[in-house]
Amino acid sequence: MSVLRFVLGDQLTHSLSSLKSLDKDNDTVLMVEVQEEATYVKHHPKKIAFLFSAMRHFAEELEEKGVTVRYIRLTDKDNTHSFRGELCRAVDELQPERVEVCEPGEYRVLEDMGGWEEACGVPVSILPDDRFYCSLEEFADWAEGRKLLRMEHFYRQMRKNTGVLMEGGKPVGGKWNYDKQNRKSLPKQFQVPPRMECEPDAITQEVLDLVAERFESHFGTLDHFWFATTRDDALACFEDFITRCLNSFGDYQDAMAQDQPFLYHSLISMYLNAGLLTPHELVERAEEAHQAGQAPLNAVEGFIRQIMGWREYVRGIYWLKMPDYAETNTLEASRPLPEFYWTGETRMNCLSQAIKQTHDEAYAHHIQRLMVTGNFALVAGVTPKEVCEWYLLVYADAFEWVELPNTHGMALYADGGFLGSKPYAASGKYIDRMSNYCSHCTYDVKESTGEKACPFNYLYWKFLMENQERLQGNQRMSLIYSQMARMSEDKLKTMAEQAEAFLADPDAY
Repeated sequence: MSVLRFVLGDQLTHSLSSLKSLDKDNDTVLMVEVQEEATYVKHHPKKIAFLFSAMRHFAEELEEKGVTVRYIRLTDKDNTHSFRGELCRAVDELQPERVEVCEPGEYRVLEDMGGWEEACGVPVSILPDDRFYCSLEEFADWAEGRKLLRMEHFYRQMRKNTGVLMEGGKPVGGKWNYDKQNRKSLPKQFQVPPRMECEPDAITQEVLDLVAERFESHFGTLDHFWFATTRDDALACFEDFITRCLNSFGDYQDAMAQDQPFLYHSLISMYLNAGLLTPHELVERAEEAHQAGQAPLNAVEGFIRQIMGWREYVRGIYWLKMPDYAETNTLEASRPLPEFYWTGETRMNCLSQAIKQTHDEAYAHHIQRLMVTGNFALVAGVTPKEVCEWYLLVYADAFEWVELPNTHGMALYADGGFLGSKPYAASGKYIDRMSNYCSHCTYDVKESTGEKACPFNYLYWKFLMENQERLQGNQRMSLIYSQMARMSEDKLKTMAEQAEAFLADPDAY
């Protein structure tokens, strides 16, 4: 019995469910580079190059194992440039008895898969993606009957289920969460260790040339392409993080610094989300590092929480609530995304730093995303769909299942608090505390009104005024609304007027 096994670009895992029963003598693996997937949003060129190169390397690894691979390149003359078109073309030519594919990470692809069997005329089996700690069924069971689906509760359950960082039924160190120890600002004198970079090989260079030619109009640059594109290199990059950076990762994971894009972060999310690495091996290695005395508990717990807790949690939320989740807009935000999100040309230094870094690297760490670009979009009232599309296309690690809940729910509060217990709105004071951006800025972070005032300050208070009816009943917002109640009407009026002037033309700032 011959089986056509369709492997998508974020499924580059040799133990993938659709490859586990592979018969090398009879089966064929199908992999495709299609224009539809590269352009449904105009993905960053480095993201496209990373995925195409990683796919080509993965196909080569399969062939070295004796697997027959039908690999369709973007430039192949008969390429239909869609998943469905290429699957039907392969079925017509190879005549398999059935098709097997691992369930996709994006709702739009799953919807399309629902019509593959009829379109191709052979049975199509969609297998569960078992690369996660928590299956979608298990998450739905956990969520059943709960009024609040908080990540912390889910994370603790995952720790109990797996025994990770557990001792005698209790959390190692006596606490579940060391987040309060992971919010330190960087000392004035700090030294970031050099990071491992992967020199493009012949396969990657060919892809870089292709992407440069075909996607030159997309946001971002291909200059200085340092990504790993094989599992071996991705593992080496992760080990580099463990040995050089994990020790300081916990203390400074929320910190930001001028002209320092990476600091002590792992830089492996794109490898994890594409399948080159698996969450289980990352968690196990981090736990080993703590047990061996290589890294403190707050660093290891913080790293594991991001993978076993947050990443699994947002995946569960995405599949539990889609497709309606993407349409919510609780705060009725409707302003357009400013042009500076595409250019980085703004006198607000924190935004310029985060956006220009994103343009150059297809990367920004979680606080830059949440508390700089996301925070601005929240307090400025930018339309959620425009913001979510921007996040999806600019980052190399962005696939909708992980991007949408983080942006729509966490950064923008567009779901009304389903995911986050309060809006993550902040004035410039937070950015000043967690970075040295403000000392390099045209604006004065200590000023809330006037020509030199930091726009984050008056936009923050305008946001609170604009949404007071919706938010003042939130227990976590009561303190800030009490503070606002003590402000003079003149000050509030002045900030509101300055915010309105700003919002009329944000690109002038």
